[in-house]
Amino acid sequence: MFEDVGMHPPHIREHALRLRAQGVPFRQICSTLGLSRNTVGHWFYGDRARRRAELDAEPSRCPRCAKPPRPPDDQDSYAYLLGLYLGDGHLVTAARVPVLRVFCADAWPGLIKECELAMVAVIARNVQRVQKQGCVGVQSYSKHWPCLLPQHGPGHKHHRPIFLAAWQIPIIDRYPGQFLRGLFHSDGCRVTNRIRRGSKSYEYLRYNFSNESRDIMGLCQESLDRLGIGWRMCRPNMLSVARREAVARLDEFVGPKW
Repeated sequence: MFEDVGMHPPHIREHALRLRAQGVPFRQICSTLGLSRNTVGHWFYGDRARRRAELDAEPSRCPRCAKPPRPPDDQDSYAYLLGLYLGDGHLVTAARVPVLRVFCADAWPGLIKECELAMVAVIARNVQRVQKQGCVGVQSYSKHWPCLLPQHGPGHKHHRPIFLAAWQIPIIDRYPGQFLRGLFHSDGCRVTNRIRRGSKSYEYLRYNFSNESRDIMGLCQESLDRLGIGWRMCRPNMLSVARREAVARLDEFVGPKW
C-alpha cells in the first residue's frame, strides 16, 4: 500500500518531479528527499507496473545483473572471498533476503577483518559480526549474493558438484594467489612439523588444506599448479605443501594467520 500522498506538502512532490525531469535516478531522488520508494513511485507513475519498469531499467549495483553482465569490479577481492566461501562459507537463500556467512576463528582477528573488507569490496553495504562459541560469523545480506556465488545450493558442498561458472574462470586464472589465500584462510593452516630421526630432530614449515569436496580440492590443486607450487595428497581429503621452495612461494600469497 502506498503512503498517503496528502501527508507531504505539494512543494515536496514538485521537487521530486523536477529532479526526475533533470534525469536524476529514482533511488537518488528517494534518498535526497528522505521518502520511501512507494511514495515517490506513486507520484511518478500511479500504478506498480509502470513504476517497476523504470526501476528495472536502472543500472544495477550487481555486476551480474547489469546489462550486459560484467565481472565484479574488484576482482582480487572477489577471488579471495570466493576462496573463503568455498571453505567455511554458507549462503542461505531460503530467507527473504539471502545472507552470506563466513565463519572465522576467534584466534584470528586479522582474518575476520579481511573477510569484512572483501565483502564490502565485492558488493556488501553492511557487514555484521555474530559471535558463536570459538568463532565469529561474518555475515552480509544482499539479494545479489546468489548472482555472485553461483556455487550455492542445498546441502553440504561435498554432496553436490562444485565448478566455476564461465565468467569466474578468467578471474581465478588471473588471481590464483588470492583464491588460494581465501581457501587456506578458511580450510587450511600453516604449521611447523617436527620429526626425529635417531638422536636428531628436524623442523620444517608446511601448509595443509583440508576439504571433503573433491571438486573444491581440484580447484585448489589447479591454482597451485598455475603458480608452480608443488603439492601432494596426504589423505583423500587433505593436501600438503611441504617442500621448502613450494612453502616459500605460497608464503608470497598466504603466510601465517593472524
